[in-house]
Amino acid sequence: MTKVTRIPLAITQQFDCSYLPNRTEQLIFVQPKLQLTAGAYEDLMAQGFRRSGDDVYRPHCPQCNDCQSLRIIVNDFAPSKSQRRLLAKNRQLEMKVSPRMKASYFPLYQQYINARHSDGSMYPPNEEQLNSFSQSQWSTIEFIELYHQQQLVSVAIIDKTPNALSAVYTFFDPKFDKLSLGSYNILLQIEYAAKNNIEFVYLGYFINACASMKYKQKFIPNQRFIDDSWIIFKK
Repeated sequence: MTKVTRIPLAITQQFDCSYLPNRTEQLIFVQPKLQLTAGAYEDLMAQGFRRSGDDVYRPHCPQCNDCQSLRIIVNDFAPSKSQRRLLAKNRQLEMKVSPRMKASYFPLYQQYINARHSDGSMYPPNEEQLNSFSQSQWSTIEFIELYHQQQLVSVAIIDKTPNALSAVYTFFDPKFDKLSLGSYNILLQIEYAAKNNIEFVYLGYFINACASMKYKQKFIPNQRFIDDSWIIFKK
């Protein structure tokens, strides 16, 4: 694994928290002028960092430690009974992996944001926004597509490093909400990592007090980055 040393970091001012009411947040981030590699980013993920576009950041809130990077050790993971049922139910869907963004993604993204996040910072959706957070000059990006009877119903954007996958964002057709496509995509990413001998799948940040983030704790065992150490959770 590439060893990261002397990475220049900066810190933001405090601003309103995106996830918890009546809180502020602060980030440390890698200086944008630094040209990273996939291996360097993997080492940064192991220190709790994550990317949006080319920006690589980590929460650094003085009085809060609620944002915890969460990852799955692929060889240790065993799906629960309900997760096995979900895998079986959704095998009707055809999975494809694309190495590039397609024009067909934005209409699906637009439907998803309008239906699920019309009260959030990503509304109203636009193509520049989707390209901005999903693309990166230095990351190997793949798009996991799901089709129902040849209709595109879901796209999961992932980063692929030598020994890890990182879930960037998933969006899907709201009409297929009952298929639990967010959770199903995580299960597919774990399977995909296992087939490619990849050790970790990073799921972004887990926030126990945020209802929209709590589903991540159902993928067990998992590890969470707390006080600069990875702690294992089995229940």
